[in-house]
Amino acid sequence: MKITSKLINFSLSAFLLAASSNVAAQEATSLSGLLNLVEGDKVSESAEYRARLQEFEQNAARQAQILETTKERITEQERTQGQLSDQFEANEITISDKREVLRDRRGDLNELFGTLQGVAGDFLSNFENSLISAQYAGRSEYIEGFIEKAGSTIEQLDVGEIERFWYFMQQEMTESARVVTYQGEVALPTGETATRSITRIGSFNSISEGEYLSYAGNIGHLQVLPKQPDAGTLSMASDLEGATSGFTKVGIDPTGGVGGQVMANLVNFPSVEEQVRNNSGTIGFIIIGVGIIGIILGFYRLLMLELTSAKVRSQLKSNTPAKNNPLGRVLMVADNNPNADTETLELKLSEAILQETPALESLLTLIKMIATIAPLGGLLGTVTGMIQVFQQITVYGAGDPTIMAGGISQALMTTVLGIVVAIPTIFMHTVVKSRADNIIHILEEQATGMIAQKAEQQAAAR
Repeated sequence: MKITSKLINFSLSAFLLAASSNVAAQEATSLSGLLNLVEGDKVSESAEYRARLQEFEQNAARQAQILETTKERITEQERTQGQLSDQFEANEITISDKREVLRDRRGDLNELFGTLQGVAGDFLSNFENSLISAQYAGRSEYIEGFIEKAGSTIEQLDVGEIERFWYFMQQEMTESARVVTYQGEVALPTGETATRSITRIGSFNSISEGEYLSYAGNIGHLQVLPKQPDAGTLSMASDLEGATSGFTKVGIDPTGGVGGQVMANLVNFPSVEEQVRNNSGTIGFIIIGVGIIGIILGFYRLLMLELTSAKVRSQLKSNTPAKNNPLGRVLMVADNNPNADTETLELKLSEAILQETPALESLLTLIKMIATIAPLGGLLGTVTGMIQVFQQITVYGAGDPTIMAGGISQALMTTVLGIVVAIPTIFMHTVVKSRADNIIHILEEQATGMIAQKAEQQAAAR
């Protein structure tokens, strides 16, 4: 059904198109018809042309009118500009004259304002970083405006503003001699800000909840020192916060000014442990490990020799040889060879003493070796540290000494560690060696005594 409808529509369209084509062909076939068509198109184009021409002429007239208006406005603005320029020059002359009159009428006030400006500039640096400014905010901003106004050639300070500046000066001096408590914002080491009760000790230090605070004007509030002084100083600070009257001992930074900057530098100075941990390097830790081993071995041998010495002293008081000590074992050699001649007994006793000597001198060579190696390790660390310094100088130059600080610190720290390890190790070796020599001396003395006794017995028998 749909196909049939489409065929019918297509047939009708084709028929109409053919009919229109036939009509146009019939009109175009005759010369009179063609002439009529040309004339009709010409008339139509002439009417359209006239309409466009009329529109163009109207637009041209309107643009000419706009151009004329613009020229008139330019002329008017140029005339106004000339008038304003003349007025500006006249005003400049008037202002210059007025300033001269103002300067003459001020007279000595110019010197006064200059002095006030200089004094205010000196006090501004104190106010910006003063602990008192942490309690009384806004003083620095006022002083900055005061300085600007004092140096102005148009404005001038009045008596009230000068008195206000004088009040701030007196406030700084007065508050620097007071111990007060107030509520304020405190920045914690975690980065958070909390409102705390703050005790200010003049212009020297501020404390809060047993902790010392520092102040920086660019931050605008107090900060808890990341690293606090020792426990005794903090305990005195807590006592001061809890005191209501009388005298309380507390530690302060006498430099003051910025809330204890010297104290902050002192407490932030690295401890011995931190210096060793940060600057030792691999060689330094090896030296420390070797030193610990040497000290442990020295104490171990000292303890064993003390026990052995006690047993030897006990054996000296006894007539019966015991196997639990070197002297007893040497004496047993003499008892086991009662019929030996003097020379044979001397050799056997010397052999027994030689057998006991290695046990008494055990680990002494290792301790002595550690005492010798430690300084050499420190020297090695010094050389490697200086090589690192020279490499940094080659890459970065010698303009910034902080770049070379790491290598220099390592060079010096390893030397110190080598000496620190060598001194106690040598001392320990000397003590242990003396203990062993004492025991060996007792063995030799007793052996010599037994040989002499045996020689006397043989001589008496003859």
